[in-house]
Amino acid sequence: MNTAILYSFRRCPYAMRARMALKYSGIKVELREIDLDRPPEELIDISENATVPVLHLPDSTILDESWDIMQWAVKQNDPDSWLGENNQYLVESDMLLEINDYSFKEDLDHYKYADRHPEHPMEYYREQGEEFLQELENQLSTTRYLLADKLSIADIAIFPFIRQFAMVDEAWFNQAPYPSLQQWLSGFVDSDRYEAQLFTSIMKKHELWQQGDPIIYL
Repeated sequence: MNTAILYSFRRCPYAMRARMALKYSGIKVELREIDLDRPPEELIDISENATVPVLHLPDSTILDESWDIMQWAVKQNDPDSWLGENNQYLVESDMLLEINDYSFKEDLDHYKYADRHPEHPMEYYREQGEEFLQELENQLSTTRYLLADKLSIADIAIFPFIRQFAMVDEAWFNQAPYPSLQQWLSGFVDSDRYEAQLFTSIMKKHELWQQGDPIIYL
């Protein structure tokens, strides 16, 4: 195997951020779109959880956490200094991801699938998630992006989850008291900015991968 293989699912926010980091870094990878309900044997053989994203490197190393994939990719090539000088943004990113990937992701899932969690109304779960939205709003009121006035790895890691939260009830989100966060999000989804172009480039639709299919590169 001469090229890394990425097992992915187009709409998964963890897979989105991994694909964005790999694309940014210019690393050539074979993309395999999978069905999460029926993962291929090739994925099951290398990853106990058999979920996405999973990056299988040519030296047989397996990276099966999206944040690990992002860091690995950007450390290979970081043309716009997403990691900051001397990797200074990594510590701050870790702190934000500790909230984003655990408590906020749980709030997001409850909010998005409130009918599966009838213990509380949807609004309750939204209010829980708003604690993190407010934290991001406070930061974005002082800097253009989450850690500085330039794009960093933190923005890429957190964006897919905020996008998903906003899409649950777009009318509500668009009028919510988070103007800086709304502007930040729009830069990824409906502008001519670099981050929007990067996101569009990794969201192309592909058929589910099967053994013997022609190779598709990210």
